[in-house]
Amino acid sequence: MKKARYTNEQIVSILREADATSTEAAAKKHGVSTASIYAWRKRFGSMDVSDVKRLRELEAENAKLKKLLADRLLEIDILQEFNAKKW
Repeated sequence: MKKARYTNEQIVSILREADATSTEAAAKKHGVSTASIYAWRKRFGSMDVSDVKRLRELEAENAKLKKLLADRLLEIDILQEFNAKKW
């Protein structure tokens, strides 16, 4: 899979620059297509850099909690299977 060329913070700063100037000028300056700018705008909207950092933190926390929940559900399933066996 292709590695992202820009971080989310860089993308947001490019979008703010595109808001201040024209989209085409910002795209040409940073070497991306205008379609990329529009796709990024759809994804990040009117977020600031601090919002993107907070979003990344929340996504990491959410992934951690999902993993924890999956582990607990697996433990519960194993215990129920163990208790269902006849001695």
